[in-house]
Amino acid sequence: MAHDVTFIPGDGTGPELAEATRRALEATGVEFNWDVQQAGIDEFERTGNPFPPETLASVRRTKVGIKGPTTTPVGSGFRSVNVQLRKELDLYACLRPCKAYEGVRTRYPGLDLVIMRENTEDLYAGIEYEQGTAEAARMIEVIAELGSKVRPDSGISIKPISIFGSDRIVEAAFEYAKHNGRHKVTAVHKANIMKFTDGLFLDVARQVATRHPEIEFEDRIVDNLCNQLVSRPEEYDVLVLPNLYGDIVSDLGAGMIGGLGFAGGANIGDEAAVFEATHGSAPKYKGLNRVNPTALMLSGVYMLRHIGEVDAGDRLEHAIAEVIRKGEKVTFDLKKDRNDPSAVGTAEFADAVIEELGR
Repeated sequence: MAHDVTFIPGDGTGPELAEATRRALEATGVEFNWDVQQAGIDEFERTGNPFPPETLASVRRTKVGIKGPTTTPVGSGFRSVNVQLRKELDLYACLRPCKAYEGVRTRYPGLDLVIMRENTEDLYAGIEYEQGTAEAARMIEVIAELGSKVRPDSGISIKPISIFGSDRIVEAAFEYAKHNGRHKVTAVHKANIMKFTDGLFLDVARQVATRHPEIEFEDRIVDNLCNQLVSRPEEYDVLVLPNLYGDIVSDLGAGMIGGLGFAGGANIGDEAAVFEATHGSAPKYKGLNRVNPTALMLSGVYMLRHIGEVDAGDRLEHAIAEVIRKGEKVTFDLKKDRNDPSAVGTAEFADAVIEELGR
């Protein structure tokens, strides 16, 4: 039976990466009914809306999407398409495995940890008041009435962390550990400073841990965790974090495995899931057939496992790993010399993965 999947090419290098991934997914032998939908800066320039309602409706219908990178303007313009997708579909769990593959230059060979990031709350909830507006002034007044002082020329962001949101993301981390042979979950926080938000997250994490006595549990303050990740990462297995810390630590993890080009990801909720690379759209490489598609291909691996095609997911991951290990038909970033003329393009990397799948 073919799987209905929403296919969002994205912008910048997104369409090239998405096409390479689509071809690799189809080469596993799994059948798909692709519903192609648009999102990103190209769509914004064409229609004035970077996130058309048709795209959202498609993911609601198929319940599964794979998405190429999209551009988010810095400091102005429209809000991140990724954030909108997560909020509209309540994709509260962001799964970001960090696994080092043989053939990738890294100081941490053998690294294999998983980051489970809460996706809907914290400082990324989008509750912001711009400096100089009546709304910001009113918030400053309210804060003063409650006994604290904020400078009048401030912009304000609100950091909500709930019992409900904390419980379900920590539960998701323990369930992932249980079903994937992991032995420990570490809750990451700054509860020593933010006692009523991060402190709540930690309290809830401890309560959830009592429901899973077979899985080891511990907690770490986020700055200490970052120090320990680069000094003794072998002590960690599954990390569960509030939104902001999860975003930052997942990029740290990506750097430890060789860069964002190897960092796939999944955004999962109770009703839908969207799979995407951690990295951005790299518009300067648009149309050059040059960028490494590994991260989005690995996101495709996670998608296959999510829809029950576990064997296909394992075979695709093995094929990707073998192409990287051999080091012959790989993109420039995987060569010892980035100017190596034997480097292949995005499409040719996909060809090599497909050839490996056929062995």
